[in-house]
Amino acid sequence: MSLKFVVAGLLAAFVLAAGAETRAQDAPRPDQLVDALNGVFGNNPGMRAAHTKGICLTGTFTPAADAASLSKAGHFARPVPIIARFSLGGGDPKSADNAQDNVRGLAIRFDLGDGASTDLVMISAPVFFVKTPALFVELLQTLKSGDKDELKAFFEAHPESTRQNAWLTSHPVPASYAGVGYWGVHGFTFTNAAGETKLVKYKAIPGAGEAGLSPGEAKAKGPDFYAAELKDRLAKGPATFELEAIMGKEGDQTSDPTTRWDDEDNRDTAPLGKIEIAAIAPDPTCNAFSFLPANVTGGIAGPSDDPIFAARSPAYVVSQIRRSAPAPAAQ
Repeated sequence: MSLKFVVAGLLAAFVLAAGAETRAQDAPRPDQLVDALNGVFGNNPGMRAAHTKGICLTGTFTPAADAASLSKAGHFARPVPIIARFSLGGGDPKSADNAQDNVRGLAIRFDLGDGASTDLVMISAPVFFVKTPALFVELLQTLKSGDKDELKAFFEAHPESTRQNAWLTSHPVPASYAGVGYWGVHGFTFTNAAGETKLVKYKAIPGAGEAGLSPGEAKAKGPDFYAAELKDRLAKGPATFELEAIMGKEGDQTSDPTTRWDDEDNRDTAPLGKIEIAAIAPDPTCNAFSFLPANVTGGIAGPSDDPIFAARSPAYVVSQIRRSAPAPAAQ
């Protein structure tokens, strides 16, 4: 399928799913979301607009024995190859690995065979930092202005946008991309072969356990230690994560990714399978496509009332188109 048709489909999904609040004139276009990121972090040719700094990976996913009882998705029925990417949040290619207040990312593309795939995009906090695309643009434009009073006023008006930073700064700097937990901040509906449905959120738990750095240790590590640490780790064997489904309950909201479910940390969970990161891959392996939150497969459906979920994939495609464009000829 051509990229033109992928973009058209994702833009249509954005319009349909964004809801009345964000279908109005306040709803920014996908290109405006990317422009807002570039306005803060600069335009870095050939690179992603968000989660710019990262490491491409290959490995496998092996489903748990009972995963197929929750969803009929192909990767819950048999082991499949994966392409994955660890990354740092934001659009700065020189983001510091030892920054406490930056989110880490784990994105995975599951190869379902015959050219089919499905993606899972997770971050190292259980919440997103804004609840609508309009607020995404407003916050980034406020950051670009450098006006501290305006930024303070934004957070006072939108306290939900402080939750991700509060989570990150209350936890130590991860000592490794492979030593921190990751969450899918959106609610997904699983459907099994019998037509039974379950509302879930994703969580990935590091097989080696969580490992953090003290402020002094983080400072001593410097801004670029993750790549070397991961190379040394993988030389000894795969980095693993246990993928779990946090089970939803009747009445759980799916419209606001800045808000957790009630008592979410104590919810029932179900094992979905093991993620095994085996090797570092060349950057072009990951740069050839975008990991799209809305690239789901049969047996998995994203939320229909979450405007951030609806907006992310179209914006990522715009970013991909831009970074794939030939560089302008020298004058």
